[in-house]
Amino acid sequence: MTQTKLQCDCGTTQLDVFGRPIMVTECLCNSCRAAASRLEKLDGARKILTDYQATRCAEYRKDRVQFVSGQKYLKEFRLTPDAGTRRVVATCCNTPLFIEMRGGHWVSLYSQLWPKDQMPPVDVRTMASDLPDPSILPNDVPNLKRHATFFYFKLFGAWVAMRFRNPKIEVNGEIDA
Repeated sequence: MTQTKLQCDCGTTQLDVFGRPIMVTECLCNSCRAAASRLEKLDGARKILTDYQATRCAEYRKDRVQFVSGQKYLKEFRLTPDAGTRRVVATCCNTPLFIEMRGGHWVSLYSQLWPKDQMPPVDVRTMASDLPDPSILPNDVPNLKRHATFFYFKLFGAWVAMRFRNPKIEVNGEIDA
């Protein structure tokens, strides 16, 4: 199984991912766009959104993500206090690391963690119906109005392969963005 070494912008927080991602997506939902816009404003943070306002991520099984260093810098950000989705940031340099759904057995790792031109290619764009004008999207991959059934089947297949486990990723508090 291949191992890919990823890190935050300053190199303090490092993680290894094993194998191939479940899928690589660009999400266009209102939540991802709003959160990315706010996280981009953190001191020293890099741009997250593409030119057409997508958040590009690689979905990985949680059991294939291992933090090597810097876990003490992990803090969560939620759009609202009761939001079921959290974004986790390495506060050593304000690098957004991943998106996690409540109860999810996978994480969506932000593409900025990969060295330039090493991020796996995008499989699909989702939630194009949330964009005011989806005609601005390139036609290089499917631009789905919502999440497709095959997306959920891939996630379910990964959960089966994990024997229905859901490892927890501990963080050290919250940040406001």
